[in-house]
Amino acid sequence: MAKSDYNRKGKPSNRTTGGDKKKQYSKSYNLARKKAAPPKNTNPNEIRLNRYIANAGICSRREADTYIAAGNVSVNGKVVTEMGYKVQLTDDVRFDGRKLNPEKKEYILLNKPKNFITTTNDEKGRRTVMELVSSASKSRLLPVGRLDRNTTGLLVFTNDGDMTKKLTHPKHGVRKIYHVHLDKNLALSDLRKIQEGLELEDGKVQVDDVSYIQGAPKKEVGIEIHSGRNRIVRRIFEHLNYNVIKLDRVVFAGLTKKDLPRGHWRHLTEQEVINLGMIK
Repeated sequence: MAKSDYNRKGKPSNRTTGGDKKKQYSKSYNLARKKAAPPKNTNPNEIRLNRYIANAGICSRREADTYIAAGNVSVNGKVVTEMGYKVQLTDDVRFDGRKLNPEKKEYILLNKPKNFITTTNDEKGRRTVMELVSSASKSRLLPVGRLDRNTTGLLVFTNDGDMTKKLTHPKHGVRKIYHVHLDKNLALSDLRKIQEGLELEDGKVQVDDVSYIQGAPKKEVGIEIHSGRNRIVRRIFEHLNYNVIKLDRVVFAGLTKKDLPRGHWRHLTEQEVINLGMIK
């Protein structure tokens, strides 16, 4: 035994070293945690209130806690402000008086390749975009809007009906940018005609922006538009006697193709979903 392990009277000391203290503290702490740990929730139909609200697409869980504390949420007619409160999936949960749907909202972004139809099924047996996202979710996700069979690029899928309406209704002016490949160079005079607006058979169409692609031949054009009319980009150029060889949607509602190869999909991040929800 080391000298320091004896007290002044020469008897063995009860003092422990720093390392021993840490071991004892760690053992006691872990034991206390084990005793204090709450039993696991074995009821699959019961979830925390903040998660229920997040699943309904209202906001993130952290923000939901703030709304709960502020008294914005009621369960079965009673305002609940308790943190960690759990609800049944069959409960009547309301946010500012509006009943919430407990189904988890999911949002998928696909970089669509050519030769796929934007529909849930096709009577002619052609391949549909649903094949490309079949492994993305167990929920029934539907495409938001549509892309022509030969048009490539960004396509969103979700089971959130309110979000679908927001992203497809013309009044919200959702931003879409296309990379267009034409069969010949676009004349500057025609570029200006597009900028000023064209009168098509179903009315005037106004683009938000149109320009040549920097560093590319003048047969490659970028066009920003919020109109959701059928085949509108192709029709704009056809009206001026150009044929669209390739059409690729590179931006949709602020979402881009970054790190998303053709034919692949990914889940939207929480921040991306919040950004979509903020579209007015």
